[in-house]
Amino acid sequence: ITVTFFKSADYFKGFNIGHADFNTSGPDIVCAGVSSAAIMTANTITDVLHTDAEVTNSDGFINLSLSSAEAKEASHLIEGLWLHLSALQKQYKKYIKVIISEV
Repeated sequence: ITVTFFKSADYFKGFNIGHADFNTSGPDIVCAGVSSAAIMTANTITDVLHTDAEVTNSDGFINLSLSSAEAKEASHLIEGLWLHLSALQKQYKKYIKVIISEV
């Protein structure tokens, strides 16, 4: 899985995640763990914070992006996802690559 987090100088503004190919879809524990964390983050941002995030989830890819104003409110949630996936990266080095892209 390559996970790219988009960050401005002050806030995380989104992320993009693709499938790991650790195993076939379904029994792939790495992808399942990452997908679950990403979907929980996206759902919290959209359904709990009621932030107007742009979210796409299809064919093993999840993308979430926020405007600068929305990022201020939701950045800590995305930062939590970054911390979680960075820890998984240490455990599954062959299968997860976490990147921060400055925007």
